[in-house]
Amino acid sequence: MLTAFLVLFFLGTQVGLWLLFVKASRPGWESLIPFYREYVLTQLTGRPWWWVILLLVPIVNLFIGIGLYIDFVRCFGRRSFLDQVATIFIPFIVFPLWGSDQKITYWGASATEEFKKKYPYKKTAAREWADAIVFAVVAATLIRTFLIEAYMIPSGSMEHSLLTGDFLFVSKINYGPRLPMTPVAFPFAHHTMPIIGTKAYWDGLEMDYRRLPGLQKIKRNDVVVFNYPMEADAPFNRPVDKRENYIKRAIGIPGDTIAIEQAQVYVNGKKGITPVEGQLLYQVTTDGTDLNPDRIRDLRIDGGQTNLPGQYMFYLTSSLAKTIAGWANVKEVKPYILPKDAPEPSDDIFPHVAGNKWNHDNYGPIIVPHKGWTVTLDSVTAPRYERAITVYEGNTFEKKPDGYYINGQKAERYTFNMDYYWMMGDNRHNSLDSRFWGFVPEDHIVGKALFVWLSLDDKGSFFDKIRWNRIFMGIH
Repeated sequence: MLTAFLVLFFLGTQVGLWLLFVKASRPGWESLIPFYREYVLTQLTGRPWWWVILLLVPIVNLFIGIGLYIDFVRCFGRRSFLDQVATIFIPFIVFPLWGSDQKITYWGASATEEFKKKYPYKKTAAREWADAIVFAVVAATLIRTFLIEAYMIPSGSMEHSLLTGDFLFVSKINYGPRLPMTPVAFPFAHHTMPIIGTKAYWDGLEMDYRRLPGLQKIKRNDVVVFNYPMEADAPFNRPVDKRENYIKRAIGIPGDTIAIEQAQVYVNGKKGITPVEGQLLYQVTTDGTDLNPDRIRDLRIDGGQTNLPGQYMFYLTSSLAKTIAGWANVKEVKPYILPKDAPEPSDDIFPHVAGNKWNHDNYGPIIVPHKGWTVTLDSVTAPRYERAITVYEGNTFEKKPDGYYINGQKAERYTFNMDYYWMMGDNRHNSLDSRFWGFVPEDHIVGKALFVWLSLDDKGSFFDKIRWNRIFMGIH
């Protein structure tokens, strides 16, 4: 269906351009040659020739291209609001219609003063508003898609590096803007329509994954926004770019070997960087007296008292742990780390198979796949990489008595088509991350977190609601 639509879009648009070029007294073949075609359009519309050079500049070329073709149809008297909308969204339909309509003729270069005096066209107030709104929506959509997008931290998985209520700007250009994979969608809504709660996109048209060149590759320990991979499953079954946005730290890049021992991350056999503001769950024991709740609230500490007298469980940074250890009635403060022989339920820890003895504090080692890497399939590797092979790379995978079968063919190994990443939150004991659902494919990457532009404290009073010390804070 997608291929048929693209063929129809291209052929219909091209036939229409050929006919319109002929009406403008230009050879039809000139409409077939990219960039030369746009050079001819600058001549037909009266725009400067150097606009063609701007078509080589990413993002800018979208505005220039749309403007040039709107100027072009104005040359034929198509100046209404609906004409312009049709030029942007359904040129494969309207271009052939206008090109074959004998009543429609070429009036001249629409961008010139001579044309405007000869064919005056006064817009109504409603039209002025409509043009302004459409331009704002198109411009904002292009900026959000290809340049930068605002994002809010919804949970405490990155605390205290990032706090719940932090508003970030996320760069699309650092890693390269991802082209829309589900292009038919309601502007500014991610996956759900506000108020009515229905889908904000149409999944009848889905495009293959493509990404424009970026300024850099993802570096180890970058803070990255990505689409939550598990929403490929029921009950959501969402397309890749419409899955919920998550933010974590990329502690493992393609080809890395990740292991965790006693809550310490190891990357390729060496200790990984521990975020300065990262948190662990700590057990705090007092002399039997209660901690001052006002002090706990002022420090914005999450957690609370257990059922045992004088015992508390708090999510703390190392500096906060030292602060609490200095309180007069505190006897002991120690991280609450699961021992290596204390496996969590197999449904919780990736891969979700019976007999998995890993837990969130003692995990791996596990290799992060990279494009072109070939893994031998056996009882150990198959459970780790089956989801990547099937859900993310679109193959069938089946275990039979005589071995493994991929797309119906017996296979002893598999070569990956994408790079993958291992994401973890800085709040290591309160983060739903790769330890629980595995690898993040490259097509799920949204962008790089740049800086905090606003931070609101939901626990603060009216006068200290805004965390002023975090405004324009860079993210590291």
